[in-house]
Amino acid sequence: MTENPLLAPWTTPFGVPPFDLIRPEHFGPAFDQGMAEQLDEIAAIAGDPAPETFANTVEALERSGRTLDRVRSVFFNLVSSQATDAYQAIERDYAPRLARHRADIVLNPALFARISALLQRRESLGLDAAQDRLLLRLHAGLVRSGAALDAAGRERMAAISTRLAVLHTQFGQNVLADENEWQLVLSEADLEGLPDFARDAARESARERGVEGWVITLSRSSIEPFLVFSTRRDLREVAWRAWVARGLGARDNTVLIKDILALRAERARLLGHADFAAWRLADNMARDADAASDLLHQVWAPAKRRAAVERAELEALAGHPIEAWDWRHYAEIARRARHDIDESLTKPYFPLDGMLAAVFDTARRLFGVRFVERPDIPVYHPDVRAFDMQDEAGAHRGVFLLDSFARAGKRSGAWMSSYRVGHGLDGPVTPIVVNNNNIAKSTPALLSFDEARTLFHEFGHALHGLLSTAHHPSQSGTAVLADFVEFPSQVLEHWLEVPEILRSHARHHETGEPLPEDLLRRLLAARQDGQGFASVEFVSSALIDLALHTHPDPQALDVLQFEEEFLGEIGMPEAIGLRHRPAHFQHLFAGGGYAAGYYAYMWAEVLDADAFEAFEEAGDPFDPALAAKLKAIYQAGDTRDPMELYVDFRGRPPSVQALLRNRGLAEA
Repeated sequence: MTENPLLAPWTTPFGVPPFDLIRPEHFGPAFDQGMAEQLDEIAAIAGDPAPETFANTVEALERSGRTLDRVRSVFFNLVSSQATDAYQAIERDYAPRLARHRADIVLNPALFARISALLQRRESLGLDAAQDRLLLRLHAGLVRSGAALDAAGRERMAAISTRLAVLHTQFGQNVLADENEWQLVLSEADLEGLPDFARDAARESARERGVEGWVITLSRSSIEPFLVFSTRRDLREVAWRAWVARGLGARDNTVLIKDILALRAERARLLGHADFAAWRLADNMARDADAASDLLHQVWAPAKRRAAVERAELEALAGHPIEAWDWRHYAEIARRARHDIDESLTKPYFPLDGMLAAVFDTARRLFGVRFVERPDIPVYHPDVRAFDMQDEAGAHRGVFLLDSFARAGKRSGAWMSSYRVGHGLDGPVTPIVVNNNNIAKSTPALLSFDEARTLFHEFGHALHGLLSTAHHPSQSGTAVLADFVEFPSQVLEHWLEVPEILRSHARHHETGEPLPEDLLRRLLAARQDGQGFASVEFVSSALIDLALHTHPDPQALDVLQFEEEFLGEIGMPEAIGLRHRPAHFQHLFAGGGYAAGYYAYMWAEVLDADAFEAFEEAGDPFDPALAAKLKAIYQAGDTRDPMELYVDFRGRPPSVQALLRNRGLAEA
């Protein structure tokens, strides 16, 4: 029998998974073996007759499940980026099994007793600050998972976790199916207004789907340019209605939402919290829903005022009332008129390779690392590129995988994840990190300014994983408080707008000529255009997230009615929709990571806007002293409290005024 490559030693460069050998049928046996191994390891820790120590309990727990960790990381990365029927069937089968497996560990009473006993003696253990934080947060995490409940409570918590895993999987697969199935096939007569780059991308989508002509899909990189540039108002409406209806057709996600919310609320009540948002935010920087809501409302009022001004301008330009499928189109016309600029002028200067060179150059100048492409590193798809991250001495420090393009079977949006986290528990282990984007594939691939910003954003997450120096795996990289995780990604976005970065790397894809100075000036002058729309679109989604997760009786919800009534209550401006309607809000319902936590992007923006102002005050975007302090945040992972890290960098707590200035809302 052929050896299962998921269980065999990986002899590839830097221990990257041997993707060419891995098949769907390998995962079931590997998951089963990995879970069995970890349960044996947990039983040995929990039943150890020796007195509990940090080494034989906490660090032993850190070492447990290594086989399962590597199998799980490979599987869930693959199912996100190339979800075949076979992979989705495995996901439906194993998501609840893995949830139950985790519950069996975190709810193990003997394990909890050992960790509780250590906590009681922590002052006498001689722990350093990182170890002490690890013990404190490990114990708190177990309590938040239900380990301190009685037997009946623990069993109910396990059942809730298992059921939620099923519902999260179904929700995400429903959205992906809607995105994969829908297409708007265009004839040549339907292309009015579309610039060459949008036509080329639509032609490539048609080719990939085996369709004659041009195709618009529900990938953001396909549909947003269509909504911006198409002069066919009737087709813009068709596309927009399909986009906002994901999860509302035959695969009705509103039924799943009610069940998910009800189970989360029950879990929170079991743990002594009034609602799920109270449970979630108790372990975040915000601490409670009021603090998160207060921040959002500080932005909401000026954002609505700015949006009202924008809408009046657009209606005067259009000569008719603005509908949701009109806003992006006329906003682009207004921006073009105000700044003499549009994407067809700028995109030729933003080829993907040039912007990739820009993020690599930024990382080198800030943090002293460089990225060397390695075609010998195995990848899971021909579009993926692999890079060796090296330090200033040329030593290997991590692997960076870049998966840039939209395709059928790939989850929408953009994200970073890890195939392996870096740590030093038993000698140095270097990280393997992947960035996924959904850029429309064309030759060459040309980016909008927003897509270039997303590239910087996700690379900021990647650097958070790649630069980590945490000793213990569970403190490594992005394993930080949920409303701090976006700070390292969002702060890096600011370097896209640094003129010397643009002068060096924004070059015409055909001639190599740099972005003309006049065009650079106009591009930067236009960066705050549309911030009323963008802020309203985001904040409304963050507010409805909190409202859903504080609802007293979610099982009785009519989700669509609740959405309509909620938008009326907050005074949602006409013709601006939620950035994510509940039925396709995957941040909330395809998993629990951002549930009652979507506000975190804006919470982190308070930090990132304030942080970049430090570099502006220094007069040097690459100020060495500030860069070293910023690097310390990326390196720390969860070894220190995030506000302490920030104050060490800035010398004081952050101010929300920097965010308002950054968005051009201060005067509003």
